[in-house]
Amino acid sequence: MKAGNSVAQASPSRRLLCRETHPSSPLLVRSDNDPILTEGDIAIGSEDERNANPCTSQDCKWLKNADGKVYVPYYIANHYSDREKAIITRGLESFSSFSCIFFRPTQSGDHEWLSIESNNGCSSFVGRRGGKQVVSLARSGCLYHGTVQHELLHALGFNHEHSRSDRDNHIRVMLQNVQSGKEHNFRKVATLNQGTPYDYNSVMQYRKNAFSKNNQPTMVPIPDPNVSFGNAKEMSHNDKVRLNTLYKCCEC
Repeated sequence: MKAGNSVAQASPSRRLLCRETHPSSPLLVRSDNDPILTEGDIAIGSEDERNANPCTSQDCKWLKNADGKVYVPYYIANHYSDREKAIITRGLESFSSFSCIFFRPTQSGDHEWLSIESNNGCSSFVGRRGGKQVVSLARSGCLYHGTVQHELLHALGFNHEHSRSDRDNHIRVMLQNVQSGKEHNFRKVATLNQGTPYDYNSVMQYRKNAFSKNNQPTMVPIPDPNVSFGNAKEMSHNDKVRLNTLYKCCEC
């Protein structure tokens, strides 16, 4: 991305403009049917979910099969072109090359699946929710390999890197540069970090001026403010390690 700003419930006669924080995202119009978003791309069912504990401690992980693999059914909406479907499919298939996660097309009898659709922007719920679970990958702005992996990691149960419980040791949030009303996007979450270090190169790390009101940094690395971050094109080594640890893909 899937993958956030929060959008309040709008009245039937009102539509809201917002800008995703993913690179090259266009100005988007959100409708009343869109999910509430926090941190730009994390879909939530209600305002109350913002402060919830990580759902992976509450059984929202996708279930492991008897063969040790985790099969996640998906459906790609037919409004994508063949080229666009190929980008999405490449992102889906990449997980099986380094983990026990296997995304597979939906089959008759599936009771839960990811429905990949071109809605407004890039977004995903965090973790397995049951039934049809929408991952939005807008045709304009979201069809990049790293963005596909980002939103799928949300669906698998992962939060943003800058929301980590230990982020204050690695990132200084500059609230004076944050757009008014967007401060909640920098809340910390009681994340399960899987014993991995903070990773500036994570595909889950937003760029330094996310939600900036003045094009000044909203996040500054510490102790070295010159560290580059938020530019990942694909999952990092630590992204892969924590995915494998969470889903117990390897008993190493």
